[in-house]
Amino acid sequence: MSTHVHTREPGEPRLVDKAQYGMAAFLVVAGGYVLLDALGLDDGFADQPVQPYAVPYIVGAVLVLLGVLLGVATARGDLPESDEGEDIDLTQGTDVVTVAMLAAVLVANLALINFLGWAITGALLFVGATRALGSRTLLRDVGVGVALSVGSWYAFYVGLGVPIPAGILDGVL
Repeated sequence: MSTHVHTREPGEPRLVDKAQYGMAAFLVVAGGYVLLDALGLDDGFADQPVQPYAVPYIVGAVLVLLGVLLGVATARGDLPESDEGEDIDLTQGTDVVTVAMLAAVLVANLALINFLGWAITGALLFVGATRALGSRTLLRDVGVGVALSVGSWYAFYVGLGVPIPAGILDGVL
């Protein structure tokens, strides 16, 4: 991945990367939320050289700083340079239909996970996402989705002790 940034030359048409402004705003908002949330943390033990609230303050401040710096760099006209092998045309618009289908799959997962459980909704999430992104091999997608969702359910629930909704398969899994 290239870290080189393209700076606009004099006379070169100015391109505005709205996504960079969005990312900058997201970083500032996320950092602000982390800082606000850190205000509610209690002091730790008096003998600790670094109190528990120090890390969220550092993370929040760094997020805000990075957001501001990204906004300034974007306003100056700095654009990220795409990788040499990247086959994405950044001048094309967003495929709204694909984004809407992915959003619908995610919303359906959120709405159904408590009732159906992760093992089922995780598989549906995988199948729906692959279909939205262009896969046409339904049987393979279902098999991979079931394997991933059931495997991850057992990994979290049994391996890590993190309770994940089993839904209608409670007692079966």
